[in-house]
Amino acid sequence: MSDDQKPPVEQKASRSSPKGSRSSNKGVITGVLSAVVILAAGGGAVAATSMVPQPSGGTTMDARQADVPAGRALGVCPEPARLVNGTVVGTDADFSPVSTTATSALNAVVLSNPAGTVPGSKVTSLAGDAVAEIAKAPTSTPTPTSGPPVLAAGVASISPVTSPTVVGADPIGNEQASLAAHLSYAATDGDLRGLATAQCQPPGNDAWLLGANTAVGRTAVLNLSNASETPATVNLDLFGYEGQIQAPGARGLLVAPGTTRSVNLAGLAPSESQLAVHVRSTGGPVSGTIQQSVLRGLAPGGVEYLSPGDGPSNLQVMSGVDIQDPAATKALAGKSGFADAVPALQIAVPGSTDAVVQVSLYGANGERKIPSGGVVTVRGGSVATLNLEGIPAGTYTVKASSDVAFVASARVTRGAKAEEATDFAWSPASARLGSQHLVAVPRDGQRFLSFGVPEGRATVTYAPVTAEGAVGKAVDVDMSGGTTSLIELPAKSGDSPIAGYVVSASGDPIYGALVLGKQGRADVSVVAIQDAAAGLEKVPVSVGY
Repeated sequence: MSDDQKPPVEQKASRSSPKGSRSSNKGVITGVLSAVVILAAGGGAVAATSMVPQPSGGTTMDARQADVPAGRALGVCPEPARLVNGTVVGTDADFSPVSTTATSALNAVVLSNPAGTVPGSKVTSLAGDAVAEIAKAPTSTPTPTSGPPVLAAGVASISPVTSPTVVGADPIGNEQASLAAHLSYAATDGDLRGLATAQCQPPGNDAWLLGANTAVGRTAVLNLSNASETPATVNLDLFGYEGQIQAPGARGLLVAPGTTRSVNLAGLAPSESQLAVHVRSTGGPVSGTIQQSVLRGLAPGGVEYLSPGDGPSNLQVMSGVDIQDPAATKALAGKSGFADAVPALQIAVPGSTDAVVQVSLYGANGERKIPSGGVVTVRGGSVATLNLEGIPAGTYTVKASSDVAFVASARVTRGAKAEEATDFAWSPASARLGSQHLVAVPRDGQRFLSFGVPEGRATVTYAPVTAEGAVGKAVDVDMSGGTTSLIELPAKSGDSPIAGYVVSASGDPIYGALVLGKQGRADVSVVAIQDAAAGLEKVPVSVGY
């Protein structure tokens, strides 16, 4: 059923607002297994003392904190967008070349420890073959001294990109390295005309992706990459407008080590204009993105990577939601095939309980009322879309809350004429900002940082990282609650191109995203700011005899 055919989302008046080599990648698995072994040993000790009498004079020592060895930091990057050949046969996608103008680039940044030591780091293929070195492994690790940190960075840029890659960095000082990598794709001709970007993501065993569409003229390909040495078995839970979709081919998908498996979602859930995908893996961890594209007759409607957002929660926040002139957007949406060319919020409820979701928008000048009322009821186990129509042009932060856990993502659209190229992006829900987030940025195009503070007051600090690895002077931005700030980023710091930013926040919750575009074109892409690197972790261990 198309968007035009489906009944409108149920809306209610607002009553309440509830709140290297392949072996180089072993470290990330080893770190996890080390923690499991420690915990298992501790559990065994507890079980033994509960079944066997304590010997005379036995002593139980106080619980101590045991360090968990840090593993390698990894970011898995998708390959550039490619066309799917022919019609759907099964689910595995078959690809063809894109266009004569398609370009791609990978930019990777690895941050030093507070003493300025950059960890050994490199870019490899999924199978572990060397692609580029970011920084050599240090011969020594100086101890940080008191006072402000002295930060440096390792930087690598690769263009063009032809296949999925892995950015990896060794731990330093028994703490995981801080890294970020960004893949960008752009084309001015062909069916995949537009801009698509993604932050390279750490592999995991559980992820949610929203915004997929398999209706007529829409193509959604799920790419699952396994950068480990362990086979991964993936199960997909699919949710649509009518509820959960039972697709036998969505279970037991094998992804071999060092490979990517591409799944055409139309083979599992055809004609679904609102599709949420829950990716669960056993064995090796995987990273997943959806290559989503639109073709309206002969007119390309854009391309984007859909990246995982926050898991189910009672509160979801998305920043970088850019809204065009509402009158032009309404006129475009009224044309056949353009119903999805409007800004919108998509919500999926995994459980069986309906969720009443309160939605709020915060712009540069404070909160903006949503003409429809901002309250939407979503049936348990289904997906619903709330169009953000009638909102003045600007960049916003969207906050959604409910007493039932849900997942959410916001759609951004560009282009106002049916006969011209249009593009779209999705801003997934993200966690609040903390200390020292690393954001990689492309070397060209328009680049903006978007920060939103739903309530209270917060300060965000951002410092540029140059292509030479220097970390520049930080800029502080003090923000009041209920506002969004959009900051245009320069191409250079001094004479050096900017490769990324170090972002930190303090005060009340603040959320951020990177908004990208191309001058004079409708191209747009949005990526959420990822979590900062994990510090030294400990687990309690009890020892008795």
